[in-house]
Amino acid sequence: MKRIHLHPDGPEFSLLSAGFWRLNEWDMHTSDLIDFIEHCLELGITTFDHADIYGDYGNEALFGKALKERPDLRDKMELVTKCGICLTSSSRSEHTVQHYNTTATHIRASVEQSLRNLETEVIDLILIHRPDPLMNAAEMAGIFSALLDEGKIRYVGVSNFTPSQFEMFQSKLDVPLVTNQVECSLLHLNPIYDGTFDQAQQFGCSPMIWSPFAGGRFFSENSERANRVRHSCNEMAIKYGVSIDQIALAWLLMLPCYPQLVTGTGKKERISGAAAALELNMERQDWYKLLEASNGKPVP
Repeated sequence: MKRIHLHPDGPEFSLLSAGFWRLNEWDMHTSDLIDFIEHCLELGITTFDHADIYGDYGNEALFGKALKERPDLRDKMELVTKCGICLTSSSRSEHTVQHYNTTATHIRASVEQSLRNLETEVIDLILIHRPDPLMNAAEMAGIFSALLDEGKIRYVGVSNFTPSQFEMFQSKLDVPLVTNQVECSLLHLNPIYDGTFDQAQQFGCSPMIWSPFAGGRFFSENSERANRVRHSCNEMAIKYGVSIDQIALAWLLMLPCYPQLVTGTGKKERISGAAAALELNMERQDWYKLLEASNGKPVP
């Protein structure tokens, strides 16, 4: 498994990250989860992506049970989590409306809860999950600086930020934002065109890409665009002797911003296939054929 530095002054992560957004839906006992974690580690996938809200605020604790039972696994991995979204939930009765909270008080409480949930003393990378219209960048910078000084987090990043929001927050921080985790796939091209990936190159900051299969729509959506993309991917899969999901991942990995891809599967065979996609060297013109299939027209 290839490894990348998200930033020249940032962490070294595996090129693929195992995401646990749907962990509560995988129907895994703790022993099954430990087995899955070990499988990831054997593949060289050492980065594990979480958020406080995943599984109605429950998935971090499910993962933490595995680490409590097998604490030796912690030193073999990097833990990523996110905070800032407040869901209406029976476990959060104080939330009367879904909203964002990026105040210092909320960020500290979220980080300390994630540390407890994940059975760890430090979070390798903490991300602000969504840009908050009420976010005070100076206040956010202050609390992250304090958490860094206290050794509770190692690095800071953001998720779903626009280039201007990223630059604004970075201007208040004394440490680099090491990544912007954003959605991108053959069915969601926005960050290729809106300046997000241009800025990533400018700052030498590898983005983390979530939902590389468009939340499953890549496989199942019955639309003209999705059908066109699948048809082209099938042609490429035959040419390269791989699966269509490996083609979709290899296409993303050709982006010159050097992205890290966050998978979302709990199946060993699927994550093994994703790891194999790293070895695929797609020809440049084939990359553009898939872009044309997504856009429905040639590049100008």
